[in-house]
Amino acid sequence: MSPNIYLQNGELVIILIKGEKHAMKKKKSYFLSLRWILLATYVAIGIVPLLLIASTILHSVQDYFIEERKKDLLSQANVISGQITSYDYMANKDNRDSLEETMLEMSQRHDFRVLVLDSSCLVMYDTGYSDVGKTVLIPEVIEALENKDIARVQEDGMVYAAVSIYGRNNTRVGVVLVSDDLTDISNTVSNIAKKGNLLLAGLAIIVIIMMVIMSQIFTEPIKKMIKVIQKMSEGHFEQRVQMQSQIHNEVVDLALACNQMADQLEKVESTRQQFVSNVSHELKTPLSSIKVLSESILLQEDVPKEMYVEFLHDINSEVDRMAAIINDLLTLVKLDQKEIPLNFRETELGDVVEGIIKRLLPLAQVKDIQVNYVKEKDVTAMVDEMKLTLAVANLVDNAIKYTPKNGKVEVNLDGDHQNAFISVSDTGIGIPDDEVGRIFERFYRVDKTRDRETGGTGLGLSITHSTIMMHNGSIKVHSKEEEGTTILVRIPIRQNS
Repeated sequence: MSPNIYLQNGELVIILIKGEKHAMKKKKSYFLSLRWILLATYVAIGIVPLLLIASTILHSVQDYFIEERKKDLLSQANVISGQITSYDYMANKDNRDSLEETMLEMSQRHDFRVLVLDSSCLVMYDTGYSDVGKTVLIPEVIEALENKDIARVQEDGMVYAAVSIYGRNNTRVGVVLVSDDLTDISNTVSNIAKKGNLLLAGLAIIVIIMMVIMSQIFTEPIKKMIKVIQKMSEGHFEQRVQMQSQIHNEVVDLALACNQMADQLEKVESTRQQFVSNVSHELKTPLSSIKVLSESILLQEDVPKEMYVEFLHDINSEVDRMAAIINDLLTLVKLDQKEIPLNFRETELGDVVEGIIKRLLPLAQVKDIQVNYVKEKDVTAMVDEMKLTLAVANLVDNAIKYTPKNGKVEVNLDGDHQNAFISVSDTGIGIPDDEVGRIFERFYRVDKTRDRETGGTGLGLSITHSTIMMHNGSIKVHSKEEEGTTILVRIPIRQNS
């Protein structure tokens, strides 16, 4: 339950709202750490395949042993069948004892059981002595009587190998059935499995340790970046991600990008604070002048009309200055927010530059400054004529203002198949190297001692820069103190729609 408090008709009204906290909790999503996601992924990729491979190998080994046992039993059964045929065991009873001793010896030596059955599936001999005289009707015996030697594993773990016995005239007179269990194979496979499981457990432990370390290596920088970004969201733009990795990878690139973003945010914040300070200073100066002038009139008695008029003219000038600053600020804000649309159309830039020079020539003549205009070729470009005129006029006006008497200003127009180039050069006071990059900052002035003399709001070059950028162009400055400045503007002849 949370209260909403407001005033209605002068009375304090409190409204209690239920369930707000519960709703916020309900909206909160479950947080799953990237480290655990990586760890689970590594386990799935690293350990599960090991288990599958181990299981496959174990089954393959077991199948191999069983197949070998089946082959061995078939071989032994064929040997016994051959001996029975050669001794004519099925028809001649005289040789049975010696052959039965041989079969018993083979059975004991190889640890398997031998049954000899006639063509009616009646057991004639059994090394286990338990099934003599019984009829054994199993699929293996029937298939052997059909002239198909067979060895097959039974559900109870026994292996039956059945081979036909041939008599006179190559007729099938019986079957040799050899049976054996797979206990030894099961024990062997179990021993292999135990050793394999121990090895697999050791590998799994090593893999998990490596995965924990790798997930730590990958997620720790991300955690640091999250903390830095959280600090920056609270206004601490001095925070940086400390990277100690000697390996350059995408995570390092992300950390460097985060630091670059912090640098830019810190720069933006510094610029914002400086801008607010400059705005305050620029507006405070005319306000202070207005206050001083108005108090001077109010505190004096019997002030002559001429003084009133003079003071009011001064106040009006300061108001005009404030209005100019505010208008330029509004223009910059609109340019930054793309609120001022550009009306592109084909424009002859030579005519634009000539018009600017004609308009500003009287200012140059007052200071005996020579203005030269050089048009290398006719250049037609898609521009917003009014806004580009204002931008270039600011450059020429600044060149005249900061060039001493008897100086020289040169404006040059050139172009190629892609861009138009307008350069403005002067023989003025120049700009120090450490300040060249700052002349497009708002309210920034190189010659701070001549603010009032040169006039202006300190926003002209900022407006020029924003306008050129909106034309998808560029502006470069080359300057040397006490020798002069050259500003080169590049504007694309065609604008991408």
